[in-house]
Amino acid sequence: MAKPHIHESHPEIVKRLKRADGHLRRVVEMIEGGRSCVDVAQQLHAVEKAIAQAKRALIQDHIDHCLEHATGAKGGDARAPIKEFKEISKYL
Repeated sequence: MAKPHIHESHPEIVKRLKRADGHLRRVVEMIEGGRSCVDVAQQLHAVEKAIAQAKRALIQDHIDHCLEHATGAKGGDARAPIKEFKEISKYL
């Protein structure tokens, strides 16, 4: 059995995903209740943003912790590609 893989950021990511889950349930209710397409689209946009933010936070956390740990303690110029990767990944 694999060891649990938990980071400090995971509870906050779970909160974001639960919020997205609530938004998504609301979208279903809105469609079933015959709400306007504009209202539904606005709520779907909120779901997409919440999930995208959770994904971004998870990926950044992985880069900050797991990648750093896997590459070990390197100094100076050897760390430059990792630093650059971390910086550019913020634009995903």
